[in-house]
Amino acid sequence: MRPVLRGPSPQAVDFDDYRDAFAELASRIGMFCSYCERRIATNLAVEHIQPKGLPAYENLKGRWENFLLGCVNCNSTKGQKDVVLSNVLLPNRDNTAAAYTYSMDGKVNVEAGLTDAQKQMANRTLALTGLDKPVNEVLDSNGRLVALDRVAQRMEIWLMAQDSKNDLKLHTNDAFRRQIAKTAKESGFFSIWMTAFEDDVSMRKLLILEFAGTASDCFDPDTTKTVSPRPANGLSDGSKI
Repeated sequence: MRPVLRGPSPQAVDFDDYRDAFAELASRIGMFCSYCERRIATNLAVEHIQPKGLPAYENLKGRWENFLLGCVNCNSTKGQKDVVLSNVLLPNRDNTAAAYTYSMDGKVNVEAGLTDAQKQMANRTLALTGLDKPVNEVLDSNGRLVALDRVAQRMEIWLMAQDSKNDLKLHTNDAFRRQIAKTAKESGFFSIWMTAFEDDVSMRKLLILEFAGTASDCFDPDTTKTVSPRPANGLSDGSKI
């Protein structure tokens, strides 16, 4: 899960209408769901980390620090569930890049090296957003798998990233590397691209730069390792990993 750096609020007071924060959020962290990492051209929404529908968090309805961006799937699964910040790992507070691994079968897995407490938090985040759901296999009339859900879409992007990696072996120049980074940005799923190029420092640096708002301080200078715990960024209940 891509760790993001959203930065301070663009205004000194809460937003009267939380929707007004969308443009600033999209500019700072890109048109991606903060949880599943899909690029969403339409129907991406301001996501309230602690749900605005619960009375306990009504005062956070217009609060910048309570905003991320979310897709319909992650938002609807998350719904009005109570989110206790100390119990989950969040991409704006924790180094979520160190918490999860991505495999070619489309699964998001909890990193094996975490402590038991961190594993519990990581699993709660997956359950909260539905990222632990199995693939929903739908075939078209020709028997081809149609990537309708998030798992199938991750599998599709895995193949694209692997093809790009193989093509890079034939076109080892900076221009082609930049084109791969742009393709990745248009496709979304930052963590899959980073995993596919886990042994290519130059490509990983380009990916971090191309995906605006990625918290670069969550990676070491060679990007081959993640930095944990995440450096404190002034948010409560952060740096849990």
